[in-house]
Amino acid sequence: MSGFETRAIHAGQDPDPVTGAVVLPISLATTFAQEEVGRHQGFEYARTDNPTRRALEECLASLEEARFGFAFASGMAAEDAVLRRLVPGDHVMIPDDAYGGTFRLVAKVLAPAGITWTAVDLTSPEALAAAMRPETRVVWVETPTNPMLTVVDVAAVAEVAHARGATVVVDNTFATPYLQRPLALGADVVVHSSTKYLGGHSDVVGGFVATDDPALAEHLGFVQNAVGAVPSPFDCYLVLRGVKTLAVRMDRHSENARAIVALLAEHPAVARVCYPGLPAHPGHEVARRQMRDFGGMVSFVAAGGEAAARAIVAETRLFTLAESLGAVESLIEHPAAMTHLSAVGSPLAVDPGLVRISVGIETVGDLVDDLRHALDVGAAAAADARSPGWRSAFGRRRRVSDRRR
Repeated sequence: MSGFETRAIHAGQDPDPVTGAVVLPISLATTFAQEEVGRHQGFEYARTDNPTRRALEECLASLEEARFGFAFASGMAAEDAVLRRLVPGDHVMIPDDAYGGTFRLVAKVLAPAGITWTAVDLTSPEALAAAMRPETRVVWVETPTNPMLTVVDVAAVAEVAHARGATVVVDNTFATPYLQRPLALGADVVVHSSTKYLGGHSDVVGGFVATDDPALAEHLGFVQNAVGAVPSPFDCYLVLRGVKTLAVRMDRHSENARAIVALLAEHPAVARVCYPGLPAHPGHEVARRQMRDFGGMVSFVAAGGEAAARAIVAETRLFTLAESLGAVESLIEHPAAMTHLSAVGSPLAVDPGLVRISVGIETVGDLVDDLRHALDVGAAAAADARSPGWRSAFGRRRRVSDRRR
């Protein structure tokens, strides 16, 4: 098998046999001519299959070292396709700090349809085994998790789940196939939001599922066609274009993240840093074993709580205050009020003092300087919160800082 970078550029993307075009043409056709009834060149109708989508599926399956791959219109559409195998009475396990969208799908869409669920600490095989039920069909894993960067031992979870007949699904969005390959660790299914690192440029929404299981592949192919939540040919082209530079981007994301973590670890505005590259991180050794590097996602808890967290995310200039992650530009957000708002009041609610950073590939010194300034403002906001009249003082500072933008 060729190296990762070679497959990212070439898998499923041979030069066009008609024109010799090196970049795969975008096939916009919705229907395809048949030589006679039932005899065609592999394509009938674009919802069922499309040349550009097939190229993307072949490429991403190759990167995950999977036999089968399926592209979807979003990461949530990909998750939904996987979970449509469940029937009323089935039970699914999710992480106790799962992505808010996954929680919403399971708790607010599937649960009313008769699917039961339990949130469990998947870093503990013993806790997982104790929570398993005879009707447990799926164990849903994120590693690293969103937003707490918890690392889960995929092989250990697979051993427990498979002993009870459950399927193991791993959301590999944060790590990408460049840093981690869950199927090789024992997982049955891998899902991605290709909106994130696979696309890498904040200009496309998509999802992807990979598996080696023919029965699962048959189910996924059926749902993909029957439900029709498929990406457009242009969306597929954009993800293919992004994937070509995935390896070099992930190296830079990881390198820049280390510098950001070093700043956070020593700044008084930060109470706790969540990053698997830190030796003190509870999942550090597992991450070293199952990942190539530690990635570009970093979370931290502001020492001043929610007020300080909100001040920090409002103050950066290079780190854009926005949802999503995994692109070339750096992003910063307040999960409790943004990406994980749907989990408020649930067992998966996040600390209101938490800040999540998607470290981009800009000049690292510029990123460090920008975040250091924001942290200084956060520290001042925390100090003001402990003194009389803090609200007016904080308001005056924000008006001054607004003129810096």
